[in-house]
Amino acid sequence: MLEVPDSKTTRPTLSRRFSVAPMMDWTDRHCRYFLRQLSRHALLYTEMVTTGALLHGDARRFLQHHESEHPLALQLGGSVPAELADCAKLAEAAGYDEVNLNVGCPSDRVQNNMIGACLMGHPALVANCVKAMRDAVDVEVTVKHRIGINGRDSYAELSDFVGQVRDAGCRSFTVHARIAILEGLSPKQNREVPPLRYDIAAQLKLDFPDLEIILNGGIKTLDECREHLQTFDGVMLGREAYHNPYLLARVDQELFDSDAPAISRAQALRNMRPYIERHLAEGGAMHHITRHVLGLGQGFHGARRFRQLLSVDIHKTSEPLALLDQAAALLEGR
Repeated sequence: MLEVPDSKTTRPTLSRRFSVAPMMDWTDRHCRYFLRQLSRHALLYTEMVTTGALLHGDARRFLQHHESEHPLALQLGGSVPAELADCAKLAEAAGYDEVNLNVGCPSDRVQNNMIGACLMGHPALVANCVKAMRDAVDVEVTVKHRIGINGRDSYAELSDFVGQVRDAGCRSFTVHARIAILEGLSPKQNREVPPLRYDIAAQLKLDFPDLEIILNGGIKTLDECREHLQTFDGVMLGREAYHNPYLLARVDQELFDSDAPAISRAQALRNMRPYIERHLAEGGAMHHITRHVLGLGQGFHGARRFRQLLSVDIHKTSEPLALLDQAAALLEGR
């Protein structure tokens, strides 16, 4: 159900000090609802949604979220300023706290539609896109980008890109500290093969001290987060947050100075039960949700059985909630 509140006064203040990256096929609404059980303050991002999907598809389905997911940002993929402005309006009307433009995805499919990392070669267009969105909505418009693309990977070109987009009014940039290779590498390889260059991202912060610069790429631990926060305004985790989600249980205490106790693995899963019950009652399948919680089961005796219950056995049972309870019991004391 799409829940649009009458007031945002009960929502935590949006902070980009720690965020979970937009990840295709992963950070859907079920994943975000689960991650919110672990951290109240982490900023969560949707999967990238293209302007075409929103304007010509089932916009309600793509914008669907639960009020508890906030603070929540919608990431858009597109390059036509007027279309992005219309989509930003839809996002604002649906209650999103931020609209983010994808200038980092390297896949061939999105390149063919002038979406993602290829836009780093067109800074004036990105600036026009940002201005159109900012003129259309009151929520903040941000950009997530690479430090360059093959053929346009000098620091001068990166600085020019950020400068032009800044001049269009963008104040917050999330920097994936790798270039993108637009030919010959898969999206997965583009997350691993080009070397991480945190020094390049740090130079951006030095040269643009008034901008909010968020670091993304290769960060795996909260210790690393704290170290990077000495240089950057925020950190964004991607695959590590998905594969090792219990890392988020300590984010509020360690990065946001919360005095609330960290939730246990078992309680986080138990908190999902009413949500799963509603999903089943609406005709959904439990694996739509439980595929996102498998990372809770690692590093302890019985972890393999936990994962088997929620990834294999649920397809063979007529009582999926009973398996959920069994899985929660395996997490007790972990």
